[in-house]
Amino acid sequence: MKVLFLAPQPYFIDRGTPIDVDIMARALSDHGHQVDLVCYPDGRERNYDGLTVHRVRAPNWLRGSPPGFSLRKVGLDLLMAPLAFRLARRGQYDVVHAGEEAVFLAMALKRVFGLPYVYDMDSSIAQQLVEQMGALGPLASVFDWFEGRAIRGALAAAPVCNALAELAHAQRAAFVETLHDISQLENPTRAATGFLRERLGIDTPILMYVGNLQPYQGVDLLLDSCAVALGSGTRFDLVIAGGNDKDIERYRGRAKELGIDRRIHFLGPWPVDELDVLLAEADILTAPRIKGVNTPMKVFPYMHTGKPVLVTDLKTHSQILDSSVAVLAPPEPEGFGREISRLVEDEGLRDRIGRRGHEFVEKGHTYPAHRARVARLYAFVAEAAGLDADHSVSLGA
Repeated sequence: MKVLFLAPQPYFIDRGTPIDVDIMARALSDHGHQVDLVCYPDGRERNYDGLTVHRVRAPNWLRGSPPGFSLRKVGLDLLMAPLAFRLARRGQYDVVHAGEEAVFLAMALKRVFGLPYVYDMDSSIAQQLVEQMGALGPLASVFDWFEGRAIRGALAAAPVCNALAELAHAQRAAFVETLHDISQLENPTRAATGFLRERLGIDTPILMYVGNLQPYQGVDLLLDSCAVALGSGTRFDLVIAGGNDKDIERYRGRAKELGIDRRIHFLGPWPVDELDVLLAEADILTAPRIKGVNTPMKVFPYMHTGKPVLVTDLKTHSQILDSSVAVLAPPEPEGFGREISRLVEDEGLRDRIGRRGHEFVEKGHTYPAHRARVARLYAFVAEAAGLDADHSVSLGA
């Protein structure tokens, strides 16, 4: 099958949605599809059989799009449109695979060229806009209407989590295949070497967060909760990997205001292909997200390590995790801080939760499981689009 993949992201960089894009590109390649991927100008090259990357040309001031909505992202999306139309005009594609807001470009391509599209739902666009810009709240129903049209017009919807699958079904999607996030750790249960403790001078249990430092990730909650736990006499250090210089300086300032700066360590960005090395050094891993419905990708490599994972007890996590495989804590400092202390002080609890979390990921959140889900999705696409047997996907591929 020949696929036009619209990915409104920098590709490839070590960040949530671009990693999802990469996993999908890899799976489509593994199943023998020919893929033309349209993306933003930034990012490293990736080499998969049948994959050709087409980057939009953009001035320097438009480069470096941050996570989430921004005017820079809008500008880059506008530049994607003419490139996508040129490729569609000459490409003889069977289907368009559209991620996030690129679905509206896919709708235009369907109208002009008759190309069916798959809607890759990494988030709810309508909810994300309202959460990031509260002033848009009165327009929520308008955004919901547009998102509903995009879902109903798709040949198939591919949500990244159960909450988005519920949305797709509620909007009467023709077909839904949930493409849950996965762990891609090369060596998930590797032993700690102690390099991080030596580098940072740590002699207490390590609580670790890895990811960007955008407000929705809950780093403010995490720091406030650490202040509660440390104030109760619990001894531990927090290590934070990720974020840009501006965000790191802001949170360093916050840690100093709370009087806990000697126990908070910022590493800056960490390469995803060395994530297993870093996670091995932790005793507890945390995802304190406070907004959004999609489950953060980080929880799956976290759990794969066999280390205990502490998350907020919100739908973003509770839609797929329960207390048997993770510790779900109230999304406020007292409750979250109390669970930090409990995990630090109870090694047996850490071992039990960590072991069950590892088993959970092994059962359904590794690359072979993802590849099988993509096979089911594109088998349906081939049949629904009326393609011949040469275009179909073998479920055992």
